[in-house]
Amino acid sequence: MQPSSAVIDCRQVTRTYSEGPEKLTIFSDISLQVGAGETVAIVGSSGAGKTTLLNLLGGLDRPSSGQIAICGSDIHRLSEAARARFRNRHLGFVYQFHHLLPEFPALENVMMPCVLGGMSVKDARARAETLLDRVGLGQRLGHKPGELSGGERQRVAIARALVNEPECVLMDEPTGNLDEQTGAGVKALIESLRDQLGIAFVMVTHDMTMARSLGRVLRLEQGRLIQEV
Repeated sequence: MQPSSAVIDCRQVTRTYSEGPEKLTIFSDISLQVGAGETVAIVGSSGAGKTTLLNLLGGLDRPSSGQIAICGSDIHRLSEAARARFRNRHLGFVYQFHHLLPEFPALENVMMPCVLGGMSVKDARARAETLLDRVGLGQRLGHKPGELSGGERQRVAIARALVNEPECVLMDEPTGNLDEQTGAGVKALIESLRDQLGIAFVMVTHDMTMARSLGRVLRLEQGRLIQEV
């Protein structure tokens, strides 16, 4: 793979699964480049492979063939432990269901990636407090997930994804479990953070209005990635 300035450089990626004697191709020869500060939405029908592609981009799954570079590093050449450290440093993840740890307050949930990465508790706390304030939750630091609304929990999840200052955040249906008004607030937050921090966002979504308003839209259809016009 030649050097690339793209935050994500995905080239000719194919993912297949074996089901008994049969081989199922989810998608084939997909290429995708995402630049710093760019937002890319991936849309498509259920079962098209959108989440599978997101997992490949995040190093949570391996391609059957092809190469994926994040910030110039071929993540699938790394050992499992090195890949986990790389993900923690360079990528953030936000899911439809927030996956916050219920026994910890918002502040500690956001601090956790920093602490796991070796940052001091003092510095991790300061960074988490700043981010929670940025996403409008500066007064909710001590509240556990069960004491927060759906929109607030998703904002905590976004702060957690950003706390290690990643180059890219991968989002799987980040507003899929929210009402329209709360989803609009999360969309505005994503736009603001992208513009202020220069972070790239790659988002799987069924919300075409949000997808089109945020940036480039790609449709995953019949195993191919097609530019929406």
